[in-house]
Amino acid sequence: MPIYRIAHLSDPHLPPPRGAFGWKDVFTKRLLSRIAWRKKRKVHRPEVLEALVADLKAASPDHVVISGDLTNFASRTEISAATRWLESLGAPADFTVSPGNHDALAGVGGHERFASWAPWLGDTGEASFPQVRVRGPVAIFNLCSAVPTAPHLATGRLGPEQLQKLDAALADPAHADRFRLVVLHHPPHEGAVSKRKSLDDREALREVLARRGADLVLHGHAHEALLGALRGPDGASIPVLGVPSASARPSRHAPARWHAIEIEPQPAGGFQTRVVARGIEPGREGLSELGRFSLSSRQA
Repeated sequence: MPIYRIAHLSDPHLPPPRGAFGWKDVFTKRLLSRIAWRKKRKVHRPEVLEALVADLKAASPDHVVISGDLTNFASRTEISAATRWLESLGAPADFTVSPGNHDALAGVGGHERFASWAPWLGDTGEASFPQVRVRGPVAIFNLCSAVPTAPHLATGRLGPEQLQKLDAALADPAHADRFRLVVLHHPPHEGAVSKRKSLDDREALREVLARRGADLVLHGHAHEALLGALRGPDGASIPVLGVPSASARPSRHAPARWHAIEIEPQPAGGFQTRVVARGIEPGREGLSELGRFSLSSRQA
């Protein structure tokens, strides 16, 4: 079976369109985010995101994963603008989106707020989680850690119901021989972000993964290139990989970057996994290859 290539980008923070912030929003957390955007808009640049997407498309990946924070205030106007941006990328079946904390910054309601993104969340046509998408040799387990939070908090939460469904999905024998890829916005391992930005029920998620296993976890949120590991069944290690913001120019955070993840099924079973990092290197124009490395791979 040929190599299957998944591209991973995160935290594009699309520029808020006109009307993204209304007078009623001064009474919500969106006011703080709008004030913060005055500085952040100098970091998150649309021309940087455009260049990254062009570089990614030139590589012709088989599937693209976007791990959240398409918006900044989570207003209906922003959600609609993000939907149009997703439509411009290509067929929804070729892209999987896991919402981020900024996508659920304020407002009421649960996952239904992402109804217009349903074609990019999974194959059910619904805004529900987890969803499992089978693409080639890969089973993508798409989670949602995006929930509204109090001011000055950027935490996430999966909740017992989503975790129970994930446990059952990972245990499904139909996925036993596939490369099992888990996607969420918030990093699940310790030390990746501060407590006010962490995943509240990360320990519960780690218990599910330790019991059921996975081949790779992808996340965003930290705005840094991170490589970690979680404990899997029988002492195995599950790699955890994060990328910086896809729209970030060089600043105090890492500049824009995306990962090409090459998944190669082995004749005797199992997989070999390699990562090609591409992004902005300060002092150089455009995007270039930043490095290559291999991840721990499942053996038959």
